Amino acid sequence: MNFQRKPLPAGLYFVSTPIGSARDITLRALDILASADVIASEDTRTTRKLMDIHGIPLDGRKVIAHHDHSGPAAVQGLVDLVSSGKSLAYVSEAGTPLIADPGFELGRAMAEAGLPVTAAPGPVAAVCALSISGLSSDKFLFAGFLPSGKSQRDKALAELRDLPFTIIFYESPKRIQEMLASLADIMGPERESAVCRELTKKFEEVRRGTIADLIEAFDGRTVKGEIVVLVGRKGAAQIEDVDVDAALRAAMQTMRLKDAATAVSGALGLPRRQVYQRALDMDKDAK
Repeated sequence: MNFQRKPLPAGLYFVSTPIGSARDITLRALDILASADVIASEDTRTTRKLMDIHGIPLDGRKVIAHHDHSGPAAVQGLVDLVSSGKSLAYVSEAGTPLIADPGFELGRAMAEAGLPVTAAPGPVAAVCALSISGLSSDKFLFAGFLPSGKSQRDKALAELRDLPFTIIFYESPKRIQEMLASLADIMGPERESAVCRELTKKFEEVRRGTIADLIEAFDGRTVKGEIVVLVGRKGAAQIEDVDVDAALRAAMQTMRLKDAATAVSGALGLPRRQVYQRALDMDKDAK
């Protein structure tokens, strides 16, 4: 495709980029990269390569490095660019800016200066992993990277242990075994979980099972690439293991079936889909 530069209103544009396959980029993202006056990037080499793949010329435009180690002066310099009427596209190395990636300080500074900030949405490794994990997706929490030290990591996990959500983490391949061991210690070896690695890439891998199963699967392995670890909500046992019928009957006396299923699943920490199906079966049997 041919992308030509078109007038782009002044402002900051957060542009999501592929987490693996270069084709997972939106047409709007490509339009912005083709038209922005200035491009700021967490990794300029990755950005240039992505633009080359899609045939987007720089035509003399600057690609400025901007990352977590860029200081206040660098942020102010980009604010000044937009204040002068320039359009600025910001991209992280992969995925969506700010989601375990740089961009927060830049976006906040632009907003405080009263300058336009918008986003071209796209790939997020956490959401991609959630969709294929087999775990409940109606309520989830993105927890990002855990501390690298064991005591700090265990403390952070203890604070998350009892939350009624699927919890999503990013982890380094060098620490995956240590993290899984901490998950077993703090959240229990039988908790439902999944590990997704190298998403959308040639060697994509998805492992599902209990935390104990995953510890066995990764024991002694040397792995590479980006890793997403997901832990199912507390109490996400099979529905037949929990007596929810009485709770559903009571809730259905005053609520619609769908609302009753939502209330009971939340109260008991069970997947809403399973509770809703049980409510449908009970309603059918009653007729």
